[in-house]
Amino acid sequence: MPTTGTHSTGTHSTDLRITGAHSSEAAGVITAARERIDSLDDRIIGLIQERMAVSAVIQDARMTSGGRRVNLSREMEVLGHYSEALGKPGTGLAMTVLELCRGRI
Repeated sequence: MPTTGTHSTGTHSTDLRITGAHSSEAAGVITAARERIDSLDDRIIGLIQERMAVSAVIQDARMTSGGRRVNLSREMEVLGHYSEALGKPGTGLAMTVLELCRGRI
């Protein structure tokens, strides 16, 4: 018979404390979901890094041709896109993404 705080998948009372769950089953669900979130975060970070590299190419081409590094009308389009898709918090997220992609001004 398993001891209190464990079940057949090996979740222990330590897992209950770490996850904030009140049952071994919930701790297992939370642990698996957190692993999925960590994987998604890694993909998001990779995509942002890719976006930064593409933005650098655009900025270089624009500046080489005598233009400015930043195109404010394009940034407004991006802000609108994020806001439409994600609501008000999307605007803040877009601002952060744009800041990361601008590089040093």
